[in-house]
Amino acid sequence: MRVMAQVTMVMNLDKCIGCHTCSVTCKQAWTNRQGTEYVWFNNVETLPGQGYPRRWEDQEKWKGGWERTRSGRLRLKAGGRLAKLGKVFANPDLPGIDDYYQPWTYEYKNLTEAPAGDDLPTARPVSQITGEPMDTIAWGPNWDDNLGGAPTHAPRDPIVEKIRDEVGEKIRFEFEQSFMFYLPRICEHCLNPACVSSCPSGAMYKREEDGIVLVDQDGCRGWRMCVTGCPYKKVYFNHRTGKAEKCTFCFPRIEIGMPTVCSETCVGRMRYLGVMLYDADKVAEAASVEDEHDLYPAQVDCFLDPDDPAVITAARAAGITDEWLDAARRSPVYDLIATYQVALPLHPEYRTMPMVWYVPPLSPVVEAVAATGSDGEDAGNLFGAIDAMRIPVEYLAAILTAGDTVPVEAVLRRMAAMRSHMRRINLGEPREESIAEAVGLTGREMEDLFRLLAVAKQEDRFVVPSAARAEADALAASHPTAPVDRDCPVAEHPSEPRVMLNLGPTRRSS
Repeated sequence: MRVMAQVTMVMNLDKCIGCHTCSVTCKQAWTNRQGTEYVWFNNVETLPGQGYPRRWEDQEKWKGGWERTRSGRLRLKAGGRLAKLGKVFANPDLPGIDDYYQPWTYEYKNLTEAPAGDDLPTARPVSQITGEPMDTIAWGPNWDDNLGGAPTHAPRDPIVEKIRDEVGEKIRFEFEQSFMFYLPRICEHCLNPACVSSCPSGAMYKREEDGIVLVDQDGCRGWRMCVTGCPYKKVYFNHRTGKAEKCTFCFPRIEIGMPTVCSETCVGRMRYLGVMLYDADKVAEAASVEDEHDLYPAQVDCFLDPDDPAVITAARAAGITDEWLDAARRSPVYDLIATYQVALPLHPEYRTMPMVWYVPPLSPVVEAVAATGSDGEDAGNLFGAIDAMRIPVEYLAAILTAGDTVPVEAVLRRMAAMRSHMRRINLGEPREESIAEAVGLTGREMEDLFRLLAVAKQEDRFVVPSAARAEADALAASHPTAPVDRDCPVAEHPSEPRVMLNLGPTRRSS
């Protein structure tokens, strides 16, 4: 057992309102500069829809992620070294700017500086890449928002195309029969990242101390193989610098114990951050299981119980500090993934072992039941409605469990049971333990799950240990009698050790 720790995120899709606050704050923090005009480290997609970039889930076209060979080994879907060598100067498996969108601004000076006259001035759209006027705006990073143009664009959703024959008339795009939900997306910071293995120069790496995947800007040579290798298309090419860039999981904030920008500014409070301990020796085996339906349980099996004495001993031997172990024990992410089992991975069939997980949406079920005049919070009504919900379970399963509907149904039943259980409590009715027992939980666990998903405070939703602070304390302790320069302006209080921290992306050998 080789214990490692990773900062992980869970998003509760039942609470996402599609406000895009997370996208805007991330944009302002990380990609508000030349060369990244089209880049959104965080974006929120309306499903069903084609997403950003368009049809990013079509791996037959983009060749992202891993595939299992007949011998049971994994290989990159884009090919090995020889295949990369043949495409090093012309890679056909890359999204073009039109697959993302042509970023634009407007000629606002035409409005503010136009002289008085009979003509009405207009502000034409101008490309932020070429600086040339644009005749039309044909696509954007959120073109499918709230099912905009759904009858035309949503049928080209790769998941809809994949399961259309299976679900038949369950998926319609007439307005009165449509369904939708929001899917916020960032880099998955995978346990088995295909982008890292795709990089010929070794510039992409996964940090040992917290699992964050970063790009060494000095080492990047702009081959863009990482863009192809990432099945989630969350690696971008900066056309100004000639370097690859991606979501950094706000590592400078994480290192001092703060949540990511997207998490802290989330209006719906639907993001959770915490530490997951996992057995690194099991990752390759879990990613290589033959049946895609076994990928989700195989990844869960890699996670370790932070309360297990054997795990604690092995973690300490691996150099994991008590601060991180304490964070793992208090981790809301571990509770949602392993204890209550209501969070699921995004496209586990890509075999990258993603570490941003999702609680599937239940709200449309409640609304659909209530619209019929029935009690939308009654457990019996909800259990019966899950199979006939407007969002087909098959669609959610194709996104979250490689097409296996059983785990998705189990999660939705637990969420429905939680609503029914808490409703009885709020109305002053006697507790009915059979509701919780029907989904494999106790009444107390139902109440704890409700507190975590509905009313948890920030300190309960974000449990992030401070890697930098721990290193600073250790450094200060190792030099307790270091001489102090009295003439130095930072030595105003010599009894308080001052440590300069380097918060840049550092590489540690694994």
